[in-house]
Amino acid sequence: MIDAHHHLWDPSRREYPWMAGAAMDPIRRPYTVDDLRAVTKAAGVHATVLVQTVSSEEETAEFLTTAAAEPVIAGVVGWVDLKAADLADRLAALQAQGPLVGLRHQVETEPDDDWLLRPAVVAGLSTVSSAGLAFDLLVRPAQLAAASELAMRLPELRLVLDHAAKPPIASGEWEPWASGLAALASRENVVCKVSGLVTEADWTGWEVGHLRRYVDHVLEVFGPSRVLFGSDWPVCELAASYELVLDAAIALTGSLSDAERLAFFEHNARRTYAMDADGDTSSRG
Repeated sequence: MIDAHHHLWDPSRREYPWMAGAAMDPIRRPYTVDDLRAVTKAAGVHATVLVQTVSSEEETAEFLTTAAAEPVIAGVVGWVDLKAADLADRLAALQAQGPLVGLRHQVETEPDDDWLLRPAVVAGLSTVSSAGLAFDLLVRPAQLAAASELAMRLPELRLVLDHAAKPPIASGEWEPWASGLAALASRENVVCKVSGLVTEADWTGWEVGHLRRYVDHVLEVFGPSRVLFGSDWPVCELAASYELVLDAAIALTGSLSDAERLAFFEHNARRTYAMDADGDTSSRG
């Protein structure tokens, strides 16, 4: 089993703007490799993908060093300034440091819903693709149209939609999320993480049934070969433990065949992030 989406952080060392506000108090503490090792071992997860939390190449370098020393972390989705003139050189330097498998930018915080289509960003993402890396899409429903256009412009770029574009589960709303997701799913170079959904639901009153309609839609439009499991730990602890998130994912994929569930929990992540059967990324092209 591969957990394709989790984080580590230490608020005593670095500022996390998204962690502002009293609602984040329960997770405003260091989460270390030791913590990760404990929750993944208990859950039977043998490999993970560590995802950036801030726009910092320093954090990315630190994560790569951590991953190189920690067997359970098979890959890192980091951050690099996509508009940097020397982007290719920066990527090569980071790839030499450790198992960099992708990049991410917190597009959801950009006020411009078309940020992904800015010429400098598109050019940077073309360079990312040339480096053999994936790009994680952290977007809101209003930004799905731009993401779909990007996928069409750069069909060679592997795109990974995080948290299913954060559907409004708590309010029970459906559109424009559902149609926007379907349009993005029509692009064959896009896959979707079933991750982060418990924190889009009511943190204190969510049930698996509240998530089912949204996950069923993800499975319908992407198909079982283009969906992956991610815990979004430790953010998930605002609403659920690692174990409960995994249990929910197992329940929500109960209609899949054994082969499809194996793809969801392992094989799709290996293919998306170019990891071999042991989670190694040395074969990444």
